[in-house]
Amino acid sequence: MDIATIFRSYFGNYVERFGARIPSFHLKAVNAIMQCRTRELGGDVYYCKSCRQYHYAYHSCKNRHCPKCGNNESQKWVEKQKQKMLPLDYFMVTFTIPQELRFVCRSNQKLFYSIMFKVSSNALKTLLGDPRYAGGKAGFVGILHTWTRQLHYHPHIHFIVPGGAFDVVKNRWNSAKYDFLIPVLALSKLYRKNFEEELKKRDLQIYRSLPTHIWRMGFNTNSKLMGNGENAFGYLAKYLHRVAISNSNIIACKDGKVTFRYRESGSNKTKYQTVTTIEFMRRFLQHILPCGFQKIRYYGFLNAAAKSNWEKIKTYFQLKKIVLPDQSESEQVFYCSKCKTKMLHIASILRKSRAPPLGTFKKYIRTVSAR
Repeated sequence: MDIATIFRSYFGNYVERFGARIPSFHLKAVNAIMQCRTRELGGDVYYCKSCRQYHYAYHSCKNRHCPKCGNNESQKWVEKQKQKMLPLDYFMVTFTIPQELRFVCRSNQKLFYSIMFKVSSNALKTLLGDPRYAGGKAGFVGILHTWTRQLHYHPHIHFIVPGGAFDVVKNRWNSAKYDFLIPVLALSKLYRKNFEEELKKRDLQIYRSLPTHIWRMGFNTNSKLMGNGENAFGYLAKYLHRVAISNSNIIACKDGKVTFRYRESGSNKTKYQTVTTIEFMRRFLQHILPCGFQKIRYYGFLNAAAKSNWEKIKTYFQLKKIVLPDQSESEQVFYCSKCKTKMLHIASILRKSRAPPLGTFKKYIRTVSAR
């Protein structure tokens, strides 16, 4: 059982339930997931000389929310980050929003996600630039994560931060003065203050619709020592090319219900949950990001625009250039699943002619909405 099969069987029921309220980027993702590795997208024909059999390899949809795609990209990303890993301890700093804000956030994702990135990164830069904590220019990587282990909506941002900051004027690295990097209470207060100001500036109507007590609640932050850079970026990579749930964790789908497993937070015990197919699809789709939204971002001296500062840091730590492995050949070679022999490429299967954007669903949605 996989997510594509569930959508093929039950997405019509989902459309009947929610109709025109379904965002277009949800429809686009569902369409890609259902067509992934099917003849709709075309593919290639290979021949195994040893087994004397033909093999068909259909193309992937390459949608970032498809559970069949992107798994191989995580390690490539970690290898690329090694170019800028410093010989230091790294921390993971996490920013969340109160539960009372999540419903509004889910309905205005692009607005709230961009605010979260901006104000959280600015809070980190401000405190790491303070001489009381590090006193210099910080550099870090942030990634947006929106789900809990039970697929509930819980948007938060993880930042991987080296333990200190670079003093550009004195050309030296200042290590963090505390083993927790920076005090999270001060970080939370600054984050909450900046969040309120930014939301008021960007959308006054939404700001006024929120109860004032929200701005007295905890915009919680957390700082955790992760060890060296490879450990830190390896942990972050798990979220980079991962979707809310993998196909392997879906146990069954029958009688209009889906059973899936998850690891309980804290105890790490395997648990099982059964929900209706509509609820399962709703939980999955609420983690689909708006088209074009970048879930991973680079700040400070790790930003591509800060090349001059990075050159100084590279010289200071005497970093050597790391030659990344060439993966072009491994991507082009295919082996027989039975005898593991290298196969010959025989022909390409052309994909079917592309339908109008979202054409699969639009007519159906208009019909349902008109009832």
